[in-house]
Amino acid sequence: MDTTISDGFLTRLKQAGIQPDDDERERLNKTLLVFATGLISVTSALWLIIYGAFGASLSSTLPFIYQLLLTFNLVNYIRTGNFARFRTSQLALFLLAPFVMQWAIGDFINSSGVILWGLLGPFGAMVCLGTRESVGWFLAWVGLTLLSGLGNLIPFSSSLDIPMRTSIGFFALNFIAVASIIFILLRYSILEKEKVSARLAEAHVELIREQNRSERLLLNILPAPVAARLKEDSEEVIADGFEYVCVMFADIVAYTQVAAHLPPHEVFSILNRVFSAFDDLAEKHGLEKIKTIGDAYMVAGGLNLDTERPVHEMAELALAMRALLRDNPEVNPAGLELHIGIATGPVIAGVLGRNKFVYDLWGDSVNIASRVTEEAEAGQILCDQETRRILGEGDFRFAAPIERTLRGRGPILLHELLDKLPDAPSRHP
Repeated sequence: MDTTISDGFLTRLKQAGIQPDDDERERLNKTLLVFATGLISVTSALWLIIYGAFGASLSSTLPFIYQLLLTFNLVNYIRTGNFARFRTSQLALFLLAPFVMQWAIGDFINSSGVILWGLLGPFGAMVCLGTRESVGWFLAWVGLTLLSGLGNLIPFSSSLDIPMRTSIGFFALNFIAVASIIFILLRYSILEKEKVSARLAEAHVELIREQNRSERLLLNILPAPVAARLKEDSEEVIADGFEYVCVMFADIVAYTQVAAHLPPHEVFSILNRVFSAFDDLAEKHGLEKIKTIGDAYMVAGGLNLDTERPVHEMAELALAMRALLRDNPEVNPAGLELHIGIATGPVIAGVLGRNKFVYDLWGDSVNIASRVTEEAEAGQILCDQETRRILGEGDFRFAAPIERTLRGRGPILLHELLDKLPDAPSRHP
């Protein structure tokens, strides 16, 4: 049990009493103050040994008491974890103890400028509390220094007969010791802060990278204007009506039968290759992929201002998707075919849900596009009357119109898109 307590104490001492929930600044402050306590304890021990060797019993007793107080305060902090109390009391010892020593010795000369050690109080306050808080500590040091200069007002001053040569030697030692401690602590503080800054810079870069990744993912789910609105106000109900939106469904023909004879990972791999290639084509034509439903792919045009002629772009996309499956065995090694339905008209577009939200379309045009797809045969692209009217003449070639009875709609006139005319302008190389 005692061994466990001792091991725990030593561990906390090595870690300078740092707690898991301490931020970087608090960790550095604790480390600096414990480090400063160690440096001062070591140098005061040397001061004690040297003064003791000269036989000045009072001069050696005070540094010993000072060292005991520093050690006791440190042990109490490590045991209790009360850093605020430790910081205040330890800085007060740094500041006051050197003045008590001088007053006990007698004057500035005999004490060899021991009050220089008091500068560690305001310096410690600067690195552990902040520049503003350190002002009061420095003014306290100045005040105590002025008070010490008025030796006749110190009632308990005494006079030890210390040779001038010894006093000068201790002057040099005190200057060197105080300057060395300040230099070591300042250098350590700067190095640690540079490490913290480097870690913060790395974290900032990683945060920006993750933010960009999140925004890219968001843009893959939502049109850019909708994504911007959702970021500005996540509680906003996003639902917009559009007068003219071109909607397309592209279904893979008999994919259920094809997938039945394949391992699951290969089924996924085929769909992933095909739909990823469709994503690239949709982006190239400035159209919005809405979702995939099993082996069906849904695209819309006219939801943003990026595309001047969304219906024409949709027609080109449908032809490009069909050609991709026919001509690219790397994307389509299974020889899959599409049947495609396109309809144009008013829709409502909006975001559903708060968690795992989706962007979807509703309206008669969506239903017509879905029903038209069901009527298309393998490799066939069918359009409703409104889509055919907008496409007009001169860019695309159509078969003769055909009448079909759509489920839930009744008779409707459909147009098969065959290909693009050779002389039609191409906007996408």
